[in-house]
Amino acid sequence: MTGSQGPAISRRALIGTGLAVGVAAVTTAGAAAAHAGEPAPAARASSPRRAAAFLAAAMDAHPDHGPLRLAQSYTDQAGLFSTAFTYDNALAILALLASRTQDGRTRATALGDALLFAQAHDPVYDDGRLRQAYNVGPYTFYDGVPQPDGFVRADGTANVGTQFGFTGTAVGDMAWAGIALSTLALRTGKRRFRTGATRIGEWIERVGRTDEPLGGYKFGVDGADRRLPFTSTEHNTDLVGLFGQLARLTGDRVWRERRERAEAFVRKMWEPSGGFFYTGTNDGVNINRSPIPEDTQTWTYLALGSRTHARSLDWAAAELAVLDSADRRNSTVPVGQSYEGVTFSSASLSANEDAPIAEGQPRPNRDGVWFEGTAHLALALRTRGARGDEARARRLLASAERAQDLLGGGQTLGGTAPAARSGIVSASSPLDTGFGFGYYPYLHTGATAWYLLAATRSNPW
Repeated sequence: MTGSQGPAISRRALIGTGLAVGVAAVTTAGAAAAHAGEPAPAARASSPRRAAAFLAAAMDAHPDHGPLRLAQSYTDQAGLFSTAFTYDNALAILALLASRTQDGRTRATALGDALLFAQAHDPVYDDGRLRQAYNVGPYTFYDGVPQPDGFVRADGTANVGTQFGFTGTAVGDMAWAGIALSTLALRTGKRRFRTGATRIGEWIERVGRTDEPLGGYKFGVDGADRRLPFTSTEHNTDLVGLFGQLARLTGDRVWRERRERAEAFVRKMWEPSGGFFYTGTNDGVNINRSPIPEDTQTWTYLALGSRTHARSLDWAAAELAVLDSADRRNSTVPVGQSYEGVTFSSASLSANEDAPIAEGQPRPNRDGVWFEGTAHLALALRTRGARGDEARARRLLASAERAQDLLGGGQTLGGTAPAARSGIVSASSPLDTGFGFGYYPYLHTGATAWYLLAATRSNPW
């Protein structure tokens, strides 16, 4: 988790052992309208409806293994088999609720109950934690060893993703699960979701709270339950949302104090001369100044709504902007297509295009579009609503919808193809995040869910 760019301060890093949408959404009428950033004249809800169908397909990828399930995060071609990341499933809950349909609510409730099951049936711990990821269907791993179970193992425990080392617990993942459960509690009135969200908040308070000079809440624990030393701007931004929702749900003022503590850390990461937020700290004392990621610019605005810090959206839109097409080096975009948006971080723009992102992985394209982050920015711009923001957001959404129409064909979930033109790939071409991992052009539950949130103007915070 270390390197020349600093540690992988991100919920996306591996922290295993040792370490129908009835809203006015933008839909393109074709490539010309997408490039022009103009809304389509008709069929506005078709792209969000298709995105919701992809989330349903990800949930139903392994139907032979019982009704209690999570959504598979990536299509089979990504090589992660039936892995279901906690973060992606929290997003799926929020996006399905944003659909405002009965089917969406039913599916969101089912995913929430699956998270509660994982919380209550961990094979080792009974302290409110969730793991980074779970298996939701059988497969044979690369070493030839079979993984025979669905989400619920034969012994009745949750099937933790041990094969890939997804056994740790990150504060950011937990916060997102807590936000999803809190939202379910507010929407359904079911006490069990409030209880689960509260258990998550208490775990974070016990494990994450730090009295280091910069304060805030630390990264979490690895699979051996060792506390990790980093403190993440992203994670503390997530906690602004979770603790704020718990204050609303419970009426307990202690959650307000915890929210203020997380927010204070986030504000310390602000760089006024550049108009952006740093990624966090490695040691609780010194700010880690590189790389600068996209989500700490957009999520902070969605969480804080601060006019003082609203320039971070302009920084992300300008400094992380990319345009991917077939003529870009290492691009996998078909000839005649192009996609615009933002990349993951400042380091993505200077990635070594001569070297693989990781062992066994392709070389990166510095201009690869990160569609999850592109949706973050679109939603944040729509939320800010300054002059020109809606037009910019619509242009970004149009690019994601063009990807929905044209990229990721032929991919499968649990061996079955989802509906055509339904999901959105995580990236237009392989891209290096600068944090020790990459994103690739595979259909992704998380990217699709974020598109739905942006299309429906649904701010998770």
